[in-house]
Amino acid sequence: MNDDQREQVRSNAKYLREVRPVDADEIYEYVDGQPHPAAVKQVLRESAVDLGLVEREDGTFEPVAEGPVSVAFDGVEAFPVEYGRVLEDLLVERYGAGWPDGDSGDRLRERIRAIKDDYYHQRDVAYDEETALAYALYHLPDYYAVVQYVVADLIREELVPRRLRVLDVGAGVGGPALGLHDLLPEDALVDYHAVEPSDAADVLTAVLDETGRNFHPAVHRETAEAFDPNAVAGVTDGDAPEGGAATDGFDLILFSNVLSELDDPEAVVRRYADALAEDGTIVGLAPADRNTAIGLREIERAVADRGPLTIYGPTVRLWPGETPSDDCWSFDTRPDLETPVFQRRLDEGDPGEAGLDGADRRSGEFVNTDVQYAYTFLRRDGLRRVDFTPDGSRVAKLADSEAHVTDRVDCYAAKLSRDLSDDGHPLFRIGDGSQRVDHFAVLTDESSLNADLLTAAYGDVLGFENVLVLWNDDEAAYNLVVDGQTVVDRIPV
Repeated sequence: MNDDQREQVRSNAKYLREVRPVDADEIYEYVDGQPHPAAVKQVLRESAVDLGLVEREDGTFEPVAEGPVSVAFDGVEAFPVEYGRVLEDLLVERYGAGWPDGDSGDRLRERIRAIKDDYYHQRDVAYDEETALAYALYHLPDYYAVVQYVVADLIREELVPRRLRVLDVGAGVGGPALGLHDLLPEDALVDYHAVEPSDAADVLTAVLDETGRNFHPAVHRETAEAFDPNAVAGVTDGDAPEGGAATDGFDLILFSNVLSELDDPEAVVRRYADALAEDGTIVGLAPADRNTAIGLREIERAVADRGPLTIYGPTVRLWPGETPSDDCWSFDTRPDLETPVFQRRLDEGDPGEAGLDGADRRSGEFVNTDVQYAYTFLRRDGLRRVDFTPDGSRVAKLADSEAHVTDRVDCYAAKLSRDLSDDGHPLFRIGDGSQRVDHFAVLTDESSLNADLLTAAYGDVLGFENVLVLWNDDEAAYNLVVDGQTVVDRIPV
């Protein structure tokens, strides 16, 4: 089909979308030369993002609905089998049907060990084809789950539009892309751009072939530093349905487990912020280990303290003008996933003759079903998850805890961990955005008055009334002791 015919298809679609579903079997009659309806449908699919059209099950197209996405999300139990088959097909293509056994299995297991060791020692990882496959074997399922938990929070708070533009920086082998795809409803229109320079993009491209008709992916094989987000950030609102013009910029910019690999992550985040829609969100994700989780907080604080971004959550800033300086090793934990078949096969694979596996191989070493992650939400519009500023004449700042040791005070703070105790009194990291050192809430006497401390979700802001402030010399931290005299209330979003 030539350019003139393509433009005729688009023009007819613009007219018809305001009247009735756009049908290729109807449009082709109005195009010079009457091209085959299948060719017309292909043009409609290619133009769907610009035209604001979603494809229905019957093959016709209609304008994407306005407003935010709404989904029923109850968590992630398992990595989908169909995506696992795509990964195994890639492994069979490279190594043969016996990929988990022999020398190939040994090499993949050794690569996983090397990847984990490099991350632990904060060394760069070079993603050649074998490393990318090993990385996918170990991390594809948990990254698939993590992005759903995190974006589901934004969806619940009506911050994800049904017409959605996504930039996935350092997209890797596709865990976040697949998770986002499966979280969103089929009638959402997703313009998805991935930035991935390494051989991981080959795995990413293969799994993206499994996405649905209204998920429109593009893969840019460039580094985060070299890629120009503004080159693809604009939306031609003249092509959007009347009243439905999209805002320029990306609604969601995702940095998933990549910031720790950049030489100057702060500068990269600042540059990409220019490509964020005015009401969009930058989502930063990091593994839960101490180095990367604290590193994420350092980046978060830098771009919030010196601009141009502000923190939406979960590490809220409740006090204007205050900035925290604690270490804040803060992360969330969700239920484990079912063990994927491909991980079990690799874990149980027979060693090869070369003996690369070594004698120290442990059962379960190559199974990764934990869902633990640190995250941040950053925005340009100053919106906060809890739009609330305490009254300094009535409640205490955590920055002033030294002056309140052995006193009972009232204060507000976000819950920034799951229970950290080891079968002792429940213990939770907390912060109000002013703390200079670590603060923890310790529940010593559970009651109906303080039950919200246990039931609140990660990131929820809590009001503490009559809580005892103590200094913990062993941990060099303040403990806020929640006992039978303390009232804890969750502050609504």
